[in-house]
Amino acid sequence: MSPERRMDYALAGRRAQFRIAAENPAKMTQLRELLENHPSARILIMGEYLAQIEAIARQFGVPLVAGKTPQSERERIYDSFRRGELRCIALSKVGNFAIDLPETDVLIQVSGAFGSRQEEAQRFGRILRPKEDGRAARGFSPRSKLCP
Repeated sequence: MSPERRMDYALAGRRAQFRIAAENPAKMTQLRELLENHPSARILIMGEYLAQIEAIARQFGVPLVAGKTPQSERERIYDSFRRGELRCIALSKVGNFAIDLPETDVLIQVSGAFGSRQEEAQRFGRILRPKEDGRAARGFSPRSKLCP
């Protein structure tokens, strides 16, 4: 964190600290490195905070699926991902529910609900299933760093 952000963090309450850390702009550098280190992988980027996930979608030029995304558009994006036409999708917390994207190789969780290990487990459970072709999925989270 920058010195200014560290001071904000130090003076904030516990929940506010969680959000300050979750939305740390330095995560964009780490995210770029993860994307570059997995050039042929199909990647889901998931986050709790809409402004953060919108900024990620803009900066990396990937489609965003959020609550306001019409169902027909969501299905178009998901189908393009399944067919391999899209390499990466940014998802708000709508990605926690009722999507089936077993083609996913990498899940990058940039933020999550305050203290929700269940949410994290749901997200990683979406991709860590065995693949038909034997590929292994990877998951990255601020909390766990790497889930093999």
